[in-house]
Amino acid sequence: MEEKYIKARELANLWDITPRRINQLCADNLLPGAYKDGKFWMIPSNIEKPASLRGKQVKTVKTRAKTTHLLPCPVGITSYKEVSKECYYVDKTLLIKDIIDDHSKVFLFTRPRRFGKTLAMDMVRTYFEISDMDTSVYFSDKNIWSEGEVYKDYQGKYPVIFLSFKDAHQSDWEDMYNSLCFTVKEEFLRHIELLSSNAITEYDKRYFKNIMDDNATTTDYQFALGKLSSMLAAHYSSKVIIIIDEYDTPIQQGHLNGYYDKVIGFMRNLLSAALKDNDNLEFGILTGILRIAKESLFSGLNNLVVNTILDEKYSSYFGFTSDDVSEMASYYDMKEKLPEIKEWYDGYLFGNNEIYNPWSVISYINNNCKPKAFWSRTSGNEIIGQLIQNADSEIYKNLTLLLQGKEIQSIIDTDIIYPEINGNSDTIYSFLLVSGYLRVTRIISELNDNPICSVTIPNREIRSIFQKEILDQYTSLFTGSILRDFESALRTGNTKNFTDTLQKYLLQSASSFDTAQENFYHGTVFGMLAIMSDSYYISSNIESGDGRLDVQLEPKDKTQTGYIIEFKAGKNLSEKQLDSLADDAIAQIHNNKYFTNMTYHGIKKIGLFGIAFSGKHVASKYETLES
Repeated sequence: MEEKYIKARELANLWDITPRRINQLCADNLLPGAYKDGKFWMIPSNIEKPASLRGKQVKTVKTRAKTTHLLPCPVGITSYKEVSKECYYVDKTLLIKDIIDDHSKVFLFTRPRRFGKTLAMDMVRTYFEISDMDTSVYFSDKNIWSEGEVYKDYQGKYPVIFLSFKDAHQSDWEDMYNSLCFTVKEEFLRHIELLSSNAITEYDKRYFKNIMDDNATTTDYQFALGKLSSMLAAHYSSKVIIIIDEYDTPIQQGHLNGYYDKVIGFMRNLLSAALKDNDNLEFGILTGILRIAKESLFSGLNNLVVNTILDEKYSSYFGFTSDDVSEMASYYDMKEKLPEIKEWYDGYLFGNNEIYNPWSVISYINNNCKPKAFWSRTSGNEIIGQLIQNADSEIYKNLTLLLQGKEIQSIIDTDIIYPEINGNSDTIYSFLLVSGYLRVTRIISELNDNPICSVTIPNREIRSIFQKEILDQYTSLFTGSILRDFESALRTGNTKNFTDTLQKYLLQSASSFDTAQENFYHGTVFGMLAIMSDSYYISSNIESGDGRLDVQLEPKDKTQTGYIIEFKAGKNLSEKQLDSLADDAIAQIHNNKYFTNMTYHGIKKIGLFGIAFSGKHVASKYETLES
C-alpha cells in the first residue's frame, strides 16, 4: 500500500502542538521519512510522536533554595495553543466574554506594538473557529469556561478568516504589495477544503484557484476577503468572523518609505470588501496603533466600535496588570524583583488600569531578571527618529523635560494619521502616546473629543529608548568615541577637544550645513547632550536672569559643576570672526546673568560655554564661574 503523507499543519492539530514546532522537528531530522516538497514538509501519516513531546515541556529554574520545574516564558510566541499549553500564560480569555456581550459588528483595538494584540487575536480565533479537533481543551481550565454555558455555546462554531500584517515591513510598494498578496493567499490555503465543497460554485472555485496559482489581479486581491467570507458562509452554513491583526503596519511603512497613497488605496478596498455591508459577517476585529479614520479607511462602517488606550472598556486585556505581574513574580519566586520590574516596565495607563509592557516583563524574566530595554527596535521606533529630525526648538525643550521625568501638556488626538505626525507638537505627542512612548498622568480638560492631558515618559525602559532614539538621529556619526570625547570635553572645559569633537561630527556629515540656522546646531548639541541626562537636569530655552538661555545643565549632585551653553551662528565667517562670535556668546551669558537659576539652586561652580558655528566650522570659548 502506498504510504500516505500529511502536512505540518495537519500533524500539529493531531499532536496538539504548533506547525512551527513540527517544521523544526523536520528540519532537525527528528521525524523519520519526512521530506520537503517546495515550501511544505510532507510527513508520513503514521509517524509516532517523539518521546520528548509526550509530556508537557518545562523549564528548569534555579532558585536560592531549590531547583523547580517551571513553565517557560513565552518569549516571542504568538500562538495561543502553544502558549496556553506549553508556557506560562497570563489569562486574558474574558476578552472573549466581553466581545460576545458587546454584540458589536466591527471592533478596532488600538494599542502599542508588542502589547499582546496578536496573541489575543489568535486566542479569539482559536475559541470561535470550527476545527476538526476539540479546541475546547485550550479553554477548559481558563477563566472564560467558568462563565457559563451561554459562552461555551459559541466555542468552535464559526469559520474564521485571520490575517496578521505584523511582519509587513517592506521598503518599497512592489515588495509590500507582494507581501500583502502572499498573506491573503496563505489564508486561502488555510481554507483549502473549499475547493472540494459542493456548496461552492465553479466560478468561485476558479477565483480561489487564481489566488492559489498567483493568477489573480489586483482587483481580485482587494476583494479577496469578501469573496472568501461568502465561500466560507456557503460551505459551513454559518456567518464568518474576520480578524485582521496590525492592520496599520503596512500603512506606517508606506508613510516611512514613500508609497503611502498606494498602500492606503489597497487597504481601503481590502477592508471595505471584508467589513462593509457584508451579510456574511458575524463580527470583525481589527488591531493596530492608529485609527486612521481621516483617510476614509473605514468609510461606511457606521457600526465600528473603536477602543483606544484612553478608554476604560477592554483596558486590562492588552498588557499585564499589576495583579498579573505579581502572580507571575510569585510563580517564578522573584517577588523581591517587583520594584525593579515596576521601575523599568510599568507606568502605562490604559483607561484607568495601570499596565506593564508584557513583552519586556516576559523578556526580563527570561533574561534571568537582568533589566534592559527589551522593547527597543521591536516596535517601529524609527518613527521617533523622524519626529525628532523635524522637531523645532519648542519640541526639543519638551523632549528634554520628558527625559528628566517631568510632565508636559498636550491636546491628545487619537484620530491622527501618519502624514500628520510631522505637523504640530500636539500630533507628535499624540502619536508618541498611542504608540507607547508616553503615558497620560491626568486629564486636564474633557470639553471636546480631544482632551488636554498631562503626559510623561512611563518608565526607565522608555526613557533609555527615548534617549537612544534622539542620539540615533545623528548616527552613524554619533559613534561611542565621539560621544565620550564630547562628554569629557564638556566636563573638563577643554575647548579644544569640545571644538574638535563638534567639528569632526559636522565635517563627517553628508548633509550640507551652509544654510543651517541656529536651531539646527541647537538640536545637534541637544542630541549629544542626551548621554548626560542621568546626571543632569537639561533645560533648553528657559528664562534665567535677564533673558532666555540656550542650554542649561544643572547637576543633580549640587557639588558637581553645572554648565550653560550659548549658541551663535553666522554665514561664511572667517576663523577670527568665529572666535569673536564665541566671545560674544560668553559675554551674553554674563550680561544677561543666565547663571542666576543655578546659583539660586545652590550650584557653586558653573562652566560657561560660548559656541559659534558657520557652516561646518566651529569655535568655542569656556569660562568658569565660582561663588
